[in-house]
Amino acid sequence: MSDDDNSPISAREAKRFFADLKSAPALVLAVSGGPDSVALMWLAARWQRSLAHGPRLTVVTIDHGLRPEAAREAREVKRLAAGLGLSHRILRWRGAKPKTGLPAAAREARYRLLAQAARAVGASHVLTAHTRDDQAETLLMRLVRGSGLAGLSAMARLTVRDGVVLARPLLDVPKSQLIATLKRAKIGFADDPTNRDTDFTRPRLRALLPQLAVEGGDARTLVRLAGRLARANAAVEVMVDGAERFLQLRARGDAPQAVGRSFEASRFALLPEEVRLRLLLRAVNAFGHEGPAELGKVETLMAALDQAIAAGGVAAGRMAAGRAAANGRPVLKQTLAGALISLAGGRIHIAPAPARRRKGS
Repeated sequence: MSDDDNSPISAREAKRFFADLKSAPALVLAVSGGPDSVALMWLAARWQRSLAHGPRLTVVTIDHGLRPEAAREAREVKRLAAGLGLSHRILRWRGAKPKTGLPAAAREARYRLLAQAARAVGASHVLTAHTRDDQAETLLMRLVRGSGLAGLSAMARLTVRDGVVLARPLLDVPKSQLIATLKRAKIGFADDPTNRDTDFTRPRLRALLPQLAVEGGDARTLVRLAGRLARANAAVEVMVDGAERFLQLRARGDAPQAVGRSFEASRFALLPEEVRLRLLLRAVNAFGHEGPAELGKVETLMAALDQAIAAGGVAAGRMAAGRAAANGRPVLKQTLAGALISLAGGRIHIAPAPARRRKGS
């Protein structure tokens, strides 16, 4: 990869972006018409032509129905795709749009439709054109929202969503290089004005990047930070895996639960705080039916558990907890994200919560 952020991407560099995907049967390219995704399409098409037996490429454009120009831009992507010898589909996000949280809702709809398209054409991966700039912005967004270590790791190169692998092959590439590549190839692209709409968080943070760069916090540095945090997050996950296996071994011989997970409270209390938090988060998300659970709410739950364990569940001995359980009164009982969490008999139990009653029923 060239150190010049304004240099066009060579064919040799492009091959490295897609090298791990050459054995895939088919790939879906998410192309909106903006410079990043159009460059992704052009680079992927050039890479595919260099292979004797490359994967089938299908270009998919999502029309969210939010801008009148979107339909015309989708047709332009179709024309560009046809010129590259690629098939193209336009999928529309239909139905009412939320008045709040629109970017998040649009993102969910986009990924859902892309996964559907991938299954329809037998594609193993959906390729998106997230860049180094996007990664830096994502880190900033999660930082100001107070995300934990996992969130501050920003976007991964590969993630699984709805049974389809999302691949971000351009995650280390600056946007300026993609624009330079298109200019050299004399390929046009759309300009989405919502990318500059300061009614939304991401454009506001994007406007701060030049000021941060003056202080040394440019996109390259922020992405390096996200990579280091991702490395630390992976190490913590290994610790959580080990702790989970340890607690499961300790649970052998206990009366099995019909559905759910159970931890020995005294052993759980000895684990590092971050490990305990992630164990709870995993269990709540595994057995809850309203997830995923919010990190802050899981932190509140863990504080309540810690207090209950210290007050009577463990520190005062198993007798107090045993009496409470015998009387049908667990030391603690809460619901979170559709999971029921209780502390009784010296054990923490997580299971699906009963379905909420509908009003009027």
